[in-house]
Amino acid sequence: MKLIMELKSILSGLEGLKVRGNLDVNVKAIKNNSKTVEENDMFVAIKGFDDDGHKHIKEAIENGAKVILAEEDKIDKNIIKEIPEDIVLILTKDTRYALAIVACNFYKNPSKKMKLIGVTGTKGKTTTTYMIRDILEKHGIKVGLIGTVASYVGDRKIADNENTTPESLKLQEIFSKMLEEKCEAVVMEVSSQSLKLERVAGCDFDIGVFTNFAEDHISSKEHPDMEDYFNSKVKLFKMCKKGFINADDVYSIMLPKLVPECQFTSYGIDNHCDLLAKDITVTNQYADFKVKIGDKNERVKVSIPGRFSVYNSLAAIAVAMQFGCNSEEIKGALENIRVPGRSELVDNKLGLTIMIDYAHTPESLEKILSAVKIYTKGRVISVFGCGGDRDKNKRPMMGEVSGRVADYTIITSDNPRTENPEEIVKDIEEGIKKTNGKYECIVDRKEAIRKAIKMANKRDMIVLAGKGHEQYQEINKKREPFDESEIVNNIIEEMMQ
Repeated sequence: MKLIMELKSILSGLEGLKVRGNLDVNVKAIKNNSKTVEENDMFVAIKGFDDDGHKHIKEAIENGAKVILAEEDKIDKNIIKEIPEDIVLILTKDTRYALAIVACNFYKNPSKKMKLIGVTGTKGKTTTTYMIRDILEKHGIKVGLIGTVASYVGDRKIADNENTTPESLKLQEIFSKMLEEKCEAVVMEVSSQSLKLERVAGCDFDIGVFTNFAEDHISSKEHPDMEDYFNSKVKLFKMCKKGFINADDVYSIMLPKLVPECQFTSYGIDNHCDLLAKDITVTNQYADFKVKIGDKNERVKVSIPGRFSVYNSLAAIAVAMQFGCNSEEIKGALENIRVPGRSELVDNKLGLTIMIDYAHTPESLEKILSAVKIYTKGRVISVFGCGGDRDKNKRPMMGEVSGRVADYTIITSDNPRTENPEEIVKDIEEGIKKTNGKYECIVDRKEAIRKAIKMANKRDMIVLAGKGHEQYQEINKKREPFDESEIVNNIIEEMMQ
């Protein structure tokens, strides 16, 4: 969509700006990458982890930028002197926040014209958003979905997402496309990083969901500690009219006191709550439970095994009831739910039970391995690694978890990024050595998967943990194709020749 907007309108809602130049100009587009700037664009300089947009202001101007929005404490005074007089220069205290607001304005605040549902939490965000989408669509509502996997209108992908929650400029563009396609509601994953870095500032959330909270994303590039991580998530509910929280999570239940202006509803299994699951059964193919929907107790079956699926389903049901969805719509959607990379079983010619799951923290790995162990007749074979340039403390913890729960562990690579994958594997190995668990280390992930398949029989369960929906492996800042489902079937084809 091509939009042209007056600069004054774009800056609406921003306070304390310092301006040099005439605001009576039109802006063709907003960019935060100097390389993509074209004639009559506005360039917003952001200081990132690896680069600083303020260093590229000159390039943006050379490419045609007529308006520069910079952070007053980040821009060098010498750069200011070099900016031509005919370029409008605007200084603000926080360009990340400013970018979000100008993006909302430029795309005419699309989130105000749809029902916006935000799902946050350490685990379960992706699955819960898919569940909500599928139930609402059964009810006849056209839904947009934004999250870790991609952005969709219905089942049609409209954008790939580098982050769980896209950067504010891209996010508002996606909202705008969804509105154009007549979406009545949007359900999105809202990461702690997106809240901390103001990606969702200016969004008009109707409903927020808090799935659970556990240690994750603690690193120099993410959150310095658990307090910062939790407080970032709390911000979502300061932007919501209604909130849905897990009554069995000790952090979730703090929210009503922390955000009294938000109206909360609780769901759970073990503690008193508004939406309670009872009589739970878990098999290797599904989980089912009883829950009160409307005036009746209904038995709900969800086609993703594990106790955690009950929590995700309850969150989705709670949201669906706000939209007037009935029990048949809810039950029909959940029974047929399929989420890429979340407890996803891979069909294969050998008839082996192979599950791909995104579990990448000690707690999530323990949950998925413990869940499958209950109904696996043979061995649980765990194949996992840890991402590079991320929290190093969790590596030995994950090794210890797998050594304790799985029958056999193959430690391998995940996304090593800029780290040496062999060193990451050694960090994980320190933890598994504390257990009596059988294991081996195969750094090459494809070869690790091959070994698991070769040693497995039809009674065993192979869990490929960590990458989930990802179809790449990131090594030294390059993303190489790595679709685990495809790799599994290619290996099996080779074995059968």
